Amino acid sequence: MQAFPHELALGDVYVSPLLIVIILSFMATGLTTVILNKLRLSSYFFHLPLSYLAIMMLYIVLIDAYFIKI
Repeated sequence: MQAFPHELALGDVYVSPLLIVIILSFMATGLTTVILNKLRLSSYFFHLPLSYLAIMMLYIVLIDAYFIKI
């Protein structure tokens, strides 16, 4: 048996663990962008939306690989 279930039950609705990973990575990306804006480091990126998407993909991979392990 796995340590983490395949689906999470919220009431009568089954939710994929990948949805939880995406929500967590979205929040972590938002926090990262706030920090980058406060430190004025976001001005070094050429295309901001693409770089934020890349940061979100990195968080998805890291959260999936090390915390939830789908």
